[in-house]
Amino acid sequence: METFTINWLAFALGTLAIFMIQAIWFGPKTFYPVWWKAMGKAPTKPEDQDTSVKGMVRLFGSSFAAALAQATVLYLVIFGSGLTLLGGALAGFALGIVAAAASLPHRLFGQQGFKVWIIEVGADVVALTAAGAIVAVMI
Repeated sequence: METFTINWLAFALGTLAIFMIQAIWFGPKTFYPVWWKAMGKAPTKPEDQDTSVKGMVRLFGSSFAAALAQATVLYLVIFGSGLTLLGGALAGFALGIVAAAASLPHRLFGQQGFKVWIIEVGADVVALTAAGAIVAVMI
């Protein structure tokens, strides 16, 4: 039986990959404008957004906590499995698909539609796939 020891570098890089991919995915030059419009919201001007320190800490702090939770589950799934880069990527992809399937009813019952759902879960699937590959190679 393998002793459970955490490779903190693998865990940190997996968390960071998830956080950074999500941040880039929802950036102002990537999917944020399309996602915002698909949610039925009017375009916003920078002065209309909560750019206060408190607002940014809440946004990025919550996003980092979510990335930490995702990386924790991913690490637990991959640990001791002997997965390679491809196997880790597939494990992350599979977890992303599970998360995507779980969130679909929320978007549909909330009448936000498939476009919002695709944009949101696309970020999760890509981030978990990348993090899975990173974690698998490092542990």
